[in-house]
Amino acid sequence: MGSCGTVGSVRARYLVFFQYLGTDFNGVAAVRGNHRAVGVQNFLEVSCFLSGTMGREAAYSPNQSRPAPTPACTLSLQEAAKRLNSVEPIRFTISSRTDAGVHALSNAAHLDICRRSDLPSYSPEVVTQALNTHLKHRDIRVLKAFRVPNDFHARHAATSRTYLYRLATGCSWPDQLPVFEQNVCWALQTKCLDVAAMQEAAQHLIGTHDFSAFQSAGSPTTNPVRTLRRVSVSSGPASPFALPQESRKLQFWTLEFESQSFLYRQVRRMTAVLVAVGQGTLTPTQVKAILESQDPLGKYQTRVAPARGLFLKSVLYDDFGPTS
Repeated sequence: MGSCGTVGSVRARYLVFFQYLGTDFNGVAAVRGNHRAVGVQNFLEVSCFLSGTMGREAAYSPNQSRPAPTPACTLSLQEAAKRLNSVEPIRFTISSRTDAGVHALSNAAHLDICRRSDLPSYSPEVVTQALNTHLKHRDIRVLKAFRVPNDFHARHAATSRTYLYRLATGCSWPDQLPVFEQNVCWALQTKCLDVAAMQEAAQHLIGTHDFSAFQSAGSPTTNPVRTLRRVSVSSGPASPFALPQESRKLQFWTLEFESQSFLYRQVRRMTAVLVAVGQGTLTPTQVKAILESQDPLGKYQTRVAPARGLFLKSVLYDDFGPTS
């Protein structure tokens, strides 16, 4: 327990795991000000502003009646904040920033909830249910919440992050992909990939390196050195959305990358280079040369795989996880 800035109140910190389909979002981070584009964080915070669970002093019961939801499209953050009868506003500190169009099977964030000192803190189960009840976007779901120490930081305490990228081959044209797959994978206009060559190239990326060659402009970090623990290239499961006659032509592939942290767009740029190897445009040896060049503006490393195929698969901590 810790004190809030407001006298007579107590702060409780929670770690929350959540997932989202990134198609309609301008990334996960909140977009402040009057903008049409919004981030996942905007909706998470609005759910807190609207939540009677977070804002009312009375204890929350999962069986109590809930107020009728207000359409999110009619509420700005400022308007929603006026409805919050809470000691202090609730903000989410996101563990892993994802770009516009990128999805998450499991991202994480911490948040503080301040209550009057004579009221008990909410249980993690109540926080989870409250957020899901008041979320105003069907493409976001809270998976689980944990009570954590008040000095816990969702970004700094993460020990591992894994990204997954989905590819599809066998499409002469992108619109030949089933409509249910078009926003969640990259359709390559090729019949097959040289997976063995991709796996060989991936070995050059594993380990501790200066990944400047795979860093897009705009990265806030000043240290481009990262340790890539694992890269895998494998055949993915068949799509349940493809018709039988389509399944004979379509093949899905999965790339996975694990590290404690990544540079801005590093995964999408590494994916683009590995795909070029799979298509025969590059050789595994050239990938090693690209890495060692530390040049982000070279001929091949400026390619960026589309956001739609990328998923943040997991964010791991020593003591907490969405399946714990």
